Amino acid sequence: MFIKTTTRAALIAALALTTAAAWPRMASAETVLRIGMTAADIPRTLGQPDQGFEGNRFTGVTMYDALTGWDLSSADKASVVIPGLATEWKVDDADKTKWTFKLRPGVTFHDGSPFNADAVVWNVEKVLKQDAPQFDPSQVGVTASRMPTLASAKKIDDMTVELTTKEPDSFLPINLTNLFMASPAKWQHFYDKADGADAKAKSQAAWTAFAKDAAGTGPWKMASFTPRERLELVKNASYWDKARVPKIDKMVLLPMPEANARTAALLSGQVDWVEAPAPDALPEIKQRGFKLYANEQPHVWPWQFSRVEGSPWNDIRVRKAANLCVDREGLKDGLLAGLMVPATGTFEPGHPWRGKPTFEIKYDKPAAQKLMQEAGFGPNKKLTVKIQTSASGSGQMQPLPMNEYLQQALAECYFDVQLDVIEWNTLFTNWRRGAKDPSANGSNATNVTYAAMDPFFALVRFLQSSMAPPVSNNWGFINNPKFDELVKKARQTFDPAARDAALAELHAASVDDAAFLYVAHDVGPRAISPKVTGVIQPKSWFIDFSLVSMQ
Repeated sequence: MFIKTTTRAALIAALALTTAAAWPRMASAETVLRIGMTAADIPRTLGQPDQGFEGNRFTGVTMYDALTGWDLSSADKASVVIPGLATEWKVDDADKTKWTFKLRPGVTFHDGSPFNADAVVWNVEKVLKQDAPQFDPSQVGVTASRMPTLASAKKIDDMTVELTTKEPDSFLPINLTNLFMASPAKWQHFYDKADGADAKAKSQAAWTAFAKDAAGTGPWKMASFTPRERLELVKNASYWDKARVPKIDKMVLLPMPEANARTAALLSGQVDWVEAPAPDALPEIKQRGFKLYANEQPHVWPWQFSRVEGSPWNDIRVRKAANLCVDREGLKDGLLAGLMVPATGTFEPGHPWRGKPTFEIKYDKPAAQKLMQEAGFGPNKKLTVKIQTSASGSGQMQPLPMNEYLQQALAECYFDVQLDVIEWNTLFTNWRRGAKDPSANGSNATNVTYAAMDPFFALVRFLQSSMAPPVSNNWGFINNPKFDELVKKARQTFDPAARDAALAELHAASVDDAAFLYVAHDVGPRAISPKVTGVIQPKSWFIDFSLVSMQ
């Protein structure tokens, strides 16, 4: 089975004319990198981005730093956690809920104010302490759900903080890559000037102003911002890591959610770089001399099943049948022009967290049909399922044609698949609300891609029963005592090898339970002008723009 979409030359030409009219060329006196994002809007700029990890990629790790970060310097090695604004950390020997972090000296925010322990406590409390003046409910969902055990922060001295978790949690240093440090002094400046009937109103006004004139510690600084149109960042020449001072003067981010429009903008010379180009345009992209970058990412493109009462996915035979009914190689070689890795779980063989699942995910239509017949379905009695998905978005690859492919594939195994297509950021918000929320619109599965860089992101937030909404991303309300037991075992194991073994056991159990419909791993395709050099595409959702040069 094979579905093909066509990017017609006429459409490319028309879109190219549109983009040519829309964006003036930059002055030649400075080096400017123009990027077409898949997002429909500029990710939030106030310190905790929305738009999933595309937000972190463009308005998180650019303008901000966290206590810990990701090594993005290699295309060959796995991206691992490294020191960021913290130089070292240690869990307390006697009390495994307490961690000490030593902070990097000599770091300043973009507004010139110092980074220190007070700033760390302030940034923790902006998302955790509801009575703090700077507490911002709008930042909680995209932050607290990614580090759900963090309870508090305490200053020990100017360069030392103590972080406390609700329970022993060996994942904390990884989770902290998601907590970006915004300037308390800059926010206070806006707060002092803000109008408002009360402190909450003034705080909201201060954050709104901060988003338009942000200050982090990152290698890029905000220059100008037009919502839904463009964000211009300029290099931070005084960045604390001299090896990562940007080599380009300015970076312009442009939201372009439609793949054909991104491709047209690239081919017409209006942008230098596009995320996720239209797959059927790849021959023309290459023929025109543009470079294509791709690398397997720690990422899964799934359907996440609802497990609430009455869900059709509560029958394991149905879940397994769906996993056996998809020709992933056909999807890869046809629709996606080779730009995916077939998924047989969250992790593939060779990964330390793979384990030894007994359920083999592969294309076996007769076995899938047999399972569906055992579950009471057949050619004359289809099982109706409804999937909520998006038209674009961070890591979503090509969601509409991919879901149409699955719709046709599963029809051969007695499924009647209905698609509920909504805007990406709305889908991402709904993900945290869960299958029971009206926002699910009757869907019994959701199609949100997820990162698999760390144990919490890859497994825990989906499989642990206590991670159900509104805590985190157990959208389908999975409640499996075996999963909970293995999560606790892994989280409370601080020896790396033993922790990996527990995580492998958890992953194998999730595959044997067919917890998701596992479809693909993204390879993060980017089409880039040959004028752009120094691009390192790591095995990560993120990329270091500081290393990039322009001829």
